[in-house]
Amino acid sequence: MDYPELIPQLYRQEYSKMVSLLCNRFGIDQMDAAEDIVSVTFLSAAETWGLKGVPDNPVAWLYRVARNNALNGLKHDKVFRQRVKGELVKRSAGSVEPELDLSPRHITDSQLRMLFAVCHPSLPTEAQVSLALRVLCGFTIDEIAQALLTTKANINKRLYRAKEKLRLEGVRLELPDLPALDARLDAVLLTLYLLFNEGYYSASPSAVLRKDLCLEAMRLVYLLTEHYGGGAEAERGVEVGGKVRPDVYSLLALMCFQASRFDARFNDAGDMVLYEQQDSSRWDEELIHRGNYFFVQACAQSVPSRYHFEAAIAWWHTQQADSREKWENILQLYNRLLILEYSPIAALNRAYAFARVYGKEKAIVEVEGLQLSGNLFYHSLLGELYRGVDDRKAIDHFDKAQALAGTAAEKAVIADKIAVCRQARKA
Repeated sequence: MDYPELIPQLYRQEYSKMVSLLCNRFGIDQMDAAEDIVSVTFLSAAETWGLKGVPDNPVAWLYRVARNNALNGLKHDKVFRQRVKGELVKRSAGSVEPELDLSPRHITDSQLRMLFAVCHPSLPTEAQVSLALRVLCGFTIDEIAQALLTTKANINKRLYRAKEKLRLEGVRLELPDLPALDARLDAVLLTLYLLFNEGYYSASPSAVLRKDLCLEAMRLVYLLTEHYGGGAEAERGVEVGGKVRPDVYSLLALMCFQASRFDARFNDAGDMVLYEQQDSSRWDEELIHRGNYFFVQACAQSVPSRYHFEAAIAWWHTQQADSREKWENILQLYNRLLILEYSPIAALNRAYAFARVYGKEKAIVEVEGLQLSGNLFYHSLLGELYRGVDDRKAIDHFDKAQALAGTAAEKAVIADKIAVCRQARKA
């Protein structure tokens, strides 16, 4: 892979690890400095690799340069040196050299510490999620604003206030005990859920599906199961720690079920393939099997969460038979999900299931009642429902959806539907 493609990929994979590692070493109050060090490191990679070529071990190169940049900061940045020195001396018996433990276990531990630190109860939930998406998941300000349906200005203010609050509270990168850890878990799970969704339904203009984000979210949720005493050990029947909360398992099951259809979402030419036209032989049976395992673990305990219902809906989508029973069950699950926690997107998805059970004309009334005129999926769904009922209205909604589509792949799918509707009108 050439360095222009490799650097963004490594940024997604390593940014959060590097920031977490530096904050674990220097203290969370040095988060801005850690982010600056990592950003400078990737800029150095872009410049150096373009001239000299990609090193044999690019990840090791990044961590080595980040370590050197931190050392330079200690030598030449008086403010950074004064703030960090006491922390380094306290942790390292007098040493102020920023030696970094780069073992996989320590990197993982640093990420978990960071995950729960930024989800500190002193912060409002929206600030916890925004901060975690930025420093742990490596989202840009634009991506966070899109994921949380707000503006860049609001996100910048939210991040600044959250970092200041953590400094004032003296929050340290330490894993709390299980009761305190449980209190922060809702924000942690929401963050990882949003991360997965950003990858699965990417707002990026260049990609509808970003597997790297989805896989990173799955990896972090799996780390939670391991920390609680589940994960691989639980699959082997080994009891090694606390009890995994059921919504952790159900979120991991949801991600496995969704990820199982990655390869079927695009054909060999790179064109999007809608669910109804997917080749089920390209579904990943191993991921479905793993999702089944985690979902059974989730259902073994009471108190269902939104992730339980979404995982159950995703499980039905892994069933190849297109039966009435399938769509009736999906509809009922959406009904229960909306009672538990309403969202416009869930309501739109429910309307599609409603159409599969009760027909297009009844579903049109359901969808139009939502009044989501600025939403791509709203107009796409209405266009689909009006096809064969009123093709003129179908074209109108597809035109609006195409104007709202953010990627070339989405626009191409909608253009095909418009062409079919126009052909139907001529017939």
